Amino acid sequence: MLAGLIFATEDAGDRPGTLAATLPFGGMTLLEYQARLLVGAGVAQILVAVTRMTPALLGAVSRAAKRGVPIDVVRSAQEAAAKAHPLASIVVIADGLVTTDDVVERIAGEGKDAVVVTQDASVSLERLDARHCWAGIARTPAQRLSDIAAFPADYDFQSTLLRAIVQAGAEQIALPASAIRAGHGVERDGAALASRSNAVLAALTERRTSWADRHVFTRTARLLLPKVVERALPGWLLTASGVALAGMAAVLILAGWPWGALIALPGVAAFATGAALSALRGEERRAQVQERLIAVSAALVILTLGAGESLLELSWDGLILALVTVAATAIGERTQARVRRWWGSPAGYLLLVTPFAVTGRVSWGLAAVAIYAFVTLAAAVESQREKP
Repeated sequence: MLAGLIFATEDAGDRPGTLAATLPFGGMTLLEYQARLLVGAGVAQILVAVTRMTPALLGAVSRAAKRGVPIDVVRSAQEAAAKAHPLASIVVIADGLVTTDDVVERIAGEGKDAVVVTQDASVSLERLDARHCWAGIARTPAQRLSDIAAFPADYDFQSTLLRAIVQAGAEQIALPASAIRAGHGVERDGAALASRSNAVLAALTERRTSWADRHVFTRTARLLLPKVVERALPGWLLTASGVALAGMAAVLILAGWPWGALIALPGVAAFATGAALSALRGEERRAQVQERLIAVSAALVILTLGAGESLLELSWDGLILALVTVAATAIGERTQARVRRWWGSPAGYLLLVTPFAVTGRVSWGLAAVAIYAFVTLAAAVESQREKP
């Protein structure tokens, strides 16, 4: 069994009387984000170690519990040992820790004591030896809680538990440099936490790897996400905006204005931003839906461009090129195991065909994306062949 232990005891550095765990982070509180990471790693129980309950903390715990994993609030090692399953392996999250799914998933699971360490003191809590500092996350058997339960009440729960884990011969796992770039660190200052939130948001947008996503739509999402989070805009608003813009583009194209394809581009940016925001909040299903809507928007624009061109030229050529593009893309998306940077994608095809549509060369654009989609499909199929 896997369980989680989140520490929420320290006040924010710039907000006296406010617990750092209740500071805003990515449209939620830091504690809710930490709980989301643990739920994503597969924990079946979460313990929250506190010294006092505040209305903000109570609300954060209540909202975090809606993810379907029971959350118990404990005030000491004795209470934690009593409520934790005796055979559980516990992932320990330090007070004020900001990290990513990759780091939590790397340390989660069954096994002996382990601590994530770093040589960068700016993203750590306590020094373990002359070279290494604790990076704020560890794994330990539930027995370790029982080992420190008899310690005096004035001992710091978090620090004492860390020392017990280290003295048990914990495995040291190096914190990857990519995690630091993605915002990993311990932070209890509201303004600095907002900066780390932006770093995590930026890292989430990097999940999309094709050239069009990485160099156009990812950069746009990186600019929009902090503003969306700051204004607490709901995720459905981004989805609705994307759908509305795609529909408007299709209507304009069918009305005889092919430049309407240009309007679909901000719609794709809205979907990309919404997908990253959903991923931050642990709503993977919604994020996948928004990713699929990007493909649907691109297909809708390309098909309407093909239909409009066929009607204008009284020929099936435009519609056939559009159908070839959509069919090749659909098969290619199912075939690709590892996407190469130069391979085409729905967002890339939309980006490529738009300049042709704006300049009135729709048939040229449709031919270009059809060839690109077919070449991508061929490369994807070839990558799946067993090499002799």
